[in-house]
Amino acid sequence: MKYIQLHKSPVFLKIIFVISVAIIFFIGGITFKHITVLKKSSAFVSNSHEVNAELERLISYIKDAETGQRGYLLSNDKSFLTPYHNSKDLVRKSFKRVSRLTAHSRTQQSNLKKLLYFINKRQNYLSKSLYMIEQGKYEKNILKNNLIIGKQTMDSIRHKVEDMMITQQKLLKNRQKEYELTMNYTPLLIYLTLITTLILITIAFIKMNRDLVLLKITINTLSVANEASNLAEIVGGFGSWQLNFETNTYTFSDNEYRLLGCEPQSFVASLEAYLNFIHPEDLEYVIENTKSILTDNDLAPFTYRIIRKDGEIRHFRTLGRTVTIASGDKTFIGTTSDVTEEVYAQKFIEDRNRELESNNKELTAFNYIASHDLQEPLRKIETFLSRLVSKDYDNLSKAGQQYVSSIQSSANRMRILIQDLLQFSRTNKAEKVFEEADLNSLLENSKQELAQIIEDKKALIENNELPILNVIPFQIQQLFTNLISNSLKYSKEDTTPIIKINCSTIVANEEEILPSNNTKYHKITVADNGIGFEQEYAKKIFILFNRLHNKNEYEGTGIGLAICKKIVENHKGFIFAKGTTNEGATFTIYLPA
Repeated sequence: MKYIQLHKSPVFLKIIFVISVAIIFFIGGITFKHITVLKKSSAFVSNSHEVNAELERLISYIKDAETGQRGYLLSNDKSFLTPYHNSKDLVRKSFKRVSRLTAHSRTQQSNLKKLLYFINKRQNYLSKSLYMIEQGKYEKNILKNNLIIGKQTMDSIRHKVEDMMITQQKLLKNRQKEYELTMNYTPLLIYLTLITTLILITIAFIKMNRDLVLLKITINTLSVANEASNLAEIVGGFGSWQLNFETNTYTFSDNEYRLLGCEPQSFVASLEAYLNFIHPEDLEYVIENTKSILTDNDLAPFTYRIIRKDGEIRHFRTLGRTVTIASGDKTFIGTTSDVTEEVYAQKFIEDRNRELESNNKELTAFNYIASHDLQEPLRKIETFLSRLVSKDYDNLSKAGQQYVSSIQSSANRMRILIQDLLQFSRTNKAEKVFEEADLNSLLENSKQELAQIIEDKKALIENNELPILNVIPFQIQQLFTNLISNSLKYSKEDTTPIIKINCSTIVANEEEILPSNNTKYHKITVADNGIGFEQEYAKKIFILFNRLHNKNEYEGTGIGLAICKKIVENHKGFIFAKGTTNEGATFTIYLPA
């Protein structure tokens, strides 16, 4: 996953926007709370004044009733009773208003219950006193006692009203403290949040400004890249196209039009318009292949023919894949290449391959002729020469005998040449069956094959343990046979031939003559103490028919080491030669481990 710095991501702006909006809402919430507290405080102040005013009216109504009673008692004038009768209804209404105004205060409601008790008690004693006076039947002591109780009750009413007014003042002070506390931290909090918002908006502005600069640079870069892409399409001989899955619309590059032999943007890009250029014989094939665009993410490469606007037939190859762009929409992007030259070159190669296949068949036929038809008359020549030597050799002149010997020698060289050619041809065959084989056993088979010449030259062959490899057994055996035979052939006179075969495991990096990699190889060296050769001929000795010595000095066809090189190449290995005149030669073979 790629690491993306937050301040460079588009998400950063979204985060700042969300935080800024949240802060604005927060400030709005604090402001609303402040206004609400202020409104509640104002309402509570007004409520307190109304309660106090209503309590004063309430006690005033009660006093009016008491004053009317007192006037009636002194003057016996019933007109003084008018305030008394009116006060009952006024007291009841005033009490209800006080009860409603203090409905949210448990303390005041408790006080109201007690106040109601005293009001009722005061009114009862007023009524009793008036009733006794109106009836004219009363005792002065009882009346006096009623008046005293009424006065005491009135005092209780005054005290309770004062308590309620004091309680209302205390509630008003508490609410004022709460309001002041809120007002103390609210401005600071609003100021801090505003500063934070300004900082975030400043950061966002800087980020947006940088993004705009980067956007401008990116647009310039894209413009250059687009021109470079158009130039690359022209030089590379290909065009590009897009299919928007959301809108189902196509877009062709300018060079896409040029490939069709048209001016850029000369017609509306669409699948139907493009199909008009397809060769009629390939139309169904193209339609079938393009159906996978809507279901698969990839469009496998396929080749078809088109007929350009000028009538020229060209070969196109199309491929593409679905990609998801930054907006989240899926778009199919494809390329169209003009592969006409490639198709013609492929056809040329196929024709040449057919020719090579025909030549290989002819070579196979030659091998058959070499192994049968050519050897048959050679065998007859050798047979008749053998009979001539055994029966009539003494009857021939010395010149005739010399001619017969020359013919025998030439026939023998011809037989060896044919056999070596067959062997070289055999190593070139395509049928190369690999199997696990013990190289020690293959070496022993080679020794048995050369046992006679080894015995004749009293040669010594030494070797250490060889590995078990996945090889073509008969070819590796032939490799050992040819190398040992080569060492025996070029041994020194009057010197016992010594051939040492060693094997070790190495890594390619350890050898300067090998490719620089970590591939492991089995390094096999075949060293002798023969006549050797000049190092300048180290590469030439592996060339077919190349010889370093005259055929009269040493027998051979110049094919043996060429066969060795071919066998090693068949096994993805390497072979090198190193020689020193009159000291010997060393052949080094590298076979993959």
